[in-house]
Amino acid sequence: MSSARHRLAWLPRFKRDYRKLPTPLKAQVDQALLQMEEDLRYPSLRVKKMQGGQDIWEARVTRSCRITFNLDGDLITLRTVGEHNVL
Repeated sequence: MSSARHRLAWLPRFKRDYRKLPTPLKAQVDQALLQMEEDLRYPSLRVKKMQGGQDIWEARVTRSCRITFNLDGDLITLRTVGEHNVL
């Protein structure tokens, strides 16, 4: 995981999840996505690799909202967004 600028790719499920979010939470997700593009090590994101065999990462939006993604070089593939207990 580097601190270089990243590109974002939204999977269909991420787009669907995002559309379902309340407007105030969408604004927070948008801010988190900007931070992810700039620096995955940004402290409030608390990025970590999820437990299990797959190469899936998690970033924190709020106490209860998370973004899951895959990381391949400078490409972040956004998988899901929503409540922590639903992901």
